[in-house]
Formats: sequence, structure tokens, C-alpha cells
Amino acid sequence: MDKMWAPWRMEYIKSIKQEGCIFCDKPQNKTDREDLLLYRGESCCILMNLYPYNNGHIMIAPYEHTHLMESLPASTLTEIMQLAQESMKILREEFRAEGFNLGLNEGAIAGAGIAEHIHFHIVPRWAGDTNFMPVTGHAKVLVQGLKESYDVLKPHFEKITL
Repeated sequence: MDKMWAPWRMEYIKSIKQEGCIFCDKPQNKTDREDLLLYRGESCCILMNLYPYNNGHIMIAPYEHTHLMESLPASTLTEIMQLAQESMKILREEFRAEGFNLGLNEGAIAGAGIAEHIHFHIVPRWAGDTNFMPVTGHAKVLVQGLKESYDVLKPHFEKITL
């Protein structure tokens, strides 16, 4: 069995959790860059992950505060998939992503860090993007800062029309 090491995630695990729900609160704010909010849609938003597995790791979250996928209406699920498609296109063009992990962790037992509000992850991947650093150095090498990545991506997400 292969093991996936992500020791840099310990910062998130040990951090003091904020009151409220980031997926409900951040779309209400007007501080998109600070909140790493890339896009507001009809029924969902796109945010960058504060503790990314790779550069460009984003999340699509419905505005509806729910922990169950089956409670989302078909229109929201359609928008999520359309936004995933558009996001992957942007990440492929701007970051030259060679592949993606697209996923949902429903429930804490499935690994959801924020189990009370469903959200989908898109993690861009490249050949050789995993190396010895996480295993031996307990560090993840990110080649660009979050705000710099945000500044590169934001203009592309502003052009999305569904």
C-alpha cells in the first residue's frame, strides 16, 4: 500500500478553528483577496485552499449550508460541475497543470476538515510534483505564494459566465 504524506497539513489540524463557517461567511465579506475568494456564482463560490496540497488547490462550495450531497438541488450540482470544468481549464492554461484530483470528502470519517459544509476540492497535479521533501523534510514546497497565485488566477475567474 502506498502512503500519502502531508505533514504540512498539521498546521491546519492544530490551528484554532474560527467561529462560524468559512463557506458561509467568506462569500458575505467584501475582502475577496484576503479571503482568497475567486468567484461568486448563482449557487456556489470558488475559494483557494489556505492549506493547499499543491499550488492552485481550490474548493467549490455551495452557498447552502449542508453536509449531505443529496440535499443539494440538481441546479447546484450542475453549477458545481460546470465550475469544476471551467476551473480545470483555467488551471491547465495558467499553471500548466498536467492532471487533477477532483474530490469530495463527505463527513469527518471520510476526511472532511470542515464536515458541516460540503465542498469539492480541485488539486492540480504535475509529473514529479511529489518528491522527498514531505517525507524527509516534513515540508511541502509551494512554488508561489497564495496571494500571488490569487492575483494570477482572479482575472480568469472573473471571466467565467455560465
